[in-house]
Amino acid sequence: MNLSNLKPAEGSTKNKKRIGRGTGSGRGGTSTRGHKGAGSRSGHKNKIGFEGGQMPLQRRVPKVGFKNINRIEYIGVNLDVIQALAEKFSLTTIDFVALKQHGLVSKNDLVKILGRGELTTKLEITAHAFTATAQKAIEAAGGAIVKL
Repeated sequence: MNLSNLKPAEGSTKNKKRIGRGTGSGRGGTSTRGHKGAGSRSGHKNKIGFEGGQMPLQRRVPKVGFKNINRIEYIGVNLDVIQALAEKFSLTTIDFVALKQHGLVSKNDLVKILGRGELTTKLEITAHAFTATAQKAIEAAGGAIVKL
């Protein structure tokens, strides 16, 4: 096999319609554009969503809710996940780099520590935000929190 005998898989391609090549072709005359009207003329384009004068879908459907542009989106990491991570890799400090290294967050994420689960290891945890229950649990286990 070489480049000269490569071709697409059987049935994966179709021949394009050759429009406007005489009446014998079956697509001469009006060239599949119908008779008269704006659609038969060159340069005619419909607006996106135009439905022939019928009320378009984006105007028929009611507006709902709103998007808060000031919302800060955090990635939640629970205490039971942190405990498992600390035990598995024998960590004493958990920071953004450690969470990223073990695939829990991506480079542009903001991290919030959530309070599900129990923390038995004394850890120093660094994150962007903490819930009140998570903060109490970390301090009860003898650990410390650092807000970024």
